Amino acid sequence: MSLYPEIRMRRVRQSPALRRMLDMEPPGPGRFIWPVFVVPGSGVQQPLDSLPGQFRFSPDRLVEALKPVHNMGIGGILVFGVVPDANKTDNGCAAWEPDGPAVEAVRAVREHYPDMAVFTDVCLCGYTRHAHCGLLDASGDVDNDATLAPLARMATTHAKAGATAVCPSAMMDGQVQAIRQALDTDGFNNTMIMSYSTKFASGFYGPFREAGGSSPRHGDRRGYQASYGDSRRGLLESALDEAEGADILMVKPALAYLDVIARLRERTNLPLAAYNVSGEYAMLHATAERGWGDLHALARESIMGIARAGAEIIISYWANQYDQIMG
Repeated sequence: MSLYPEIRMRRVRQSPALRRMLDMEPPGPGRFIWPVFVVPGSGVQQPLDSLPGQFRFSPDRLVEALKPVHNMGIGGILVFGVVPDANKTDNGCAAWEPDGPAVEAVRAVREHYPDMAVFTDVCLCGYTRHAHCGLLDASGDVDNDATLAPLARMATTHAKAGATAVCPSAMMDGQVQAIRQALDTDGFNNTMIMSYSTKFASGFYGPFREAGGSSPRHGDRRGYQASYGDSRRGLLESALDEAEGADILMVKPALAYLDVIARLRERTNLPLAAYNVSGEYAMLHATAERGWGDLHALARESIMGIARAGAEIIISYWANQYDQIMG
């Protein structure tokens, strides 16, 4: 093989036209899902200090905020219901209330934007007093098997409201199977399951937990979320969810786990999503605010990295700013 000076890599980078020709195409807006936080009531649009450009919306204000997002061609939203502390219980029963904020949001979005995919988060952490992702047993540990029925009930409630897909994030063993069986029994055979199939116990969730009011009141979630030091077991989680009937798999977070995204892409033929989480988003904002980088350039590069690793679907807080970031 000849080397320099015969080989000059700069030849293929010397003009914008050549770079456009050879570079990977940026992911289009239809591949993005925008995570949104929905609260009860009307006329509410509360800015989130730790997530600049993001808000807690009441369903009516979400509908308004979605107009430019829909016009950009963003493919869907991922709805997180946020309820007041007074509505939280030990069993999280507000999670399946037929008039809860997530359910009302699904109905409103389906009415106003019928061609937009609506995904809903299925987890108990935002609805329980203890803020763990499942029910607790007498010793205060999360009871995996007792949690499956509430998760399934929450999922069918969302399906009845018109959700395109339900997204179990609790990381309970058997949750996808339980939800699939419940959906099919209730006649929702076409409701998809996008599973948080490889979800790591990460330090990048802080801004999300503040926005959703879902920080555990005691302990942590390392007993049920995957360990970031053990990627093989993390990949096994996705293989098991695929076997249980998941339609779409997901890796969460994204930027610190590009290797896991790439390895999972090689192992499955299912669509693969990556969740570009709150801490990753906030980190870039903090960098730009200190003058250490251009915000849009940082966002664009991080998104391209996620797509290059193999994610077909990108769940990101940048989605509502797609025209500024990727346009």
